Amino acid sequence: MSIAIRHLSAFTLLLSPLIANADGSAIDKVYHPYVEPLEQEFEWRMITADGDSLQKFSYGQSVSDRLYIEGYLVAADQQDNFHLSSVELEVKYQLTEQGEYVIDWGYLGELERSTRFNGWEYTNTLLMEKQWGNWVGAANLSLVYEWGSEVDNELETAAALQAKYRLSRHFEPAIELYAGQDSHAIGPVALGDLRLGPGKKLHWETGVLFGVDDKTPDTTLRFLTEFEF
Repeated sequence: MSIAIRHLSAFTLLLSPLIANADGSAIDKVYHPYVEPLEQEFEWRMITADGDSLQKFSYGQSVSDRLYIEGYLVAADQQDNFHLSSVELEVKYQLTEQGEYVIDWGYLGELERSTRFNGWEYTNTLLMEKQWGNWVGAANLSLVYEWGSEVDNELETAAALQAKYRLSRHFEPAIELYAGQDSHAIGPVALGDLRLGPGKKLHWETGVLFGVDDKTPDTTLRFLTEFEF
């Protein structure tokens, strides 16, 4: 555990000059750079803090052995007002074969359109992953551009990091860190896979992220399930 945390802490210090300009909550999930051929999935995820929550519902599929496309409906529940807040389109491209280089690389592009006001957001994210024995480290480094008549046109950055221990297929403990101008949080996460039959599985994640500054909620909960087939 200490080795993984040292790597995570050192990487965070290196990134600190880059992530100081991102606003909004950066807490979501950590992406991995891999694409499974012929994969399809339904996904649900929820982020909740201070009585408010954000939920995402999606369908995605791989269109080649390196390219994956996913569409999202994003709903917010704020002060008991549940509403559709935005729609998203994601494209993930696996840049290198697993194990081809010291670090595995991928790219994620996300286009989001608000349904509540005239605002757009495009995110470029570099995906990195490295394995040390039973430990796996992943990093997402994002460059975000927002524009529209009702938002300030601005360029932002963000980062999400994960150190995971491969205990078993069904249960893998991890620690995650998220950083942005208005959110800096770290905490434990658990994840795993349940095989449901040939070519089918249920992937789950749950975590508790603790704010480490005055802008971030003291506790943020995140949940995720993916049905892959």
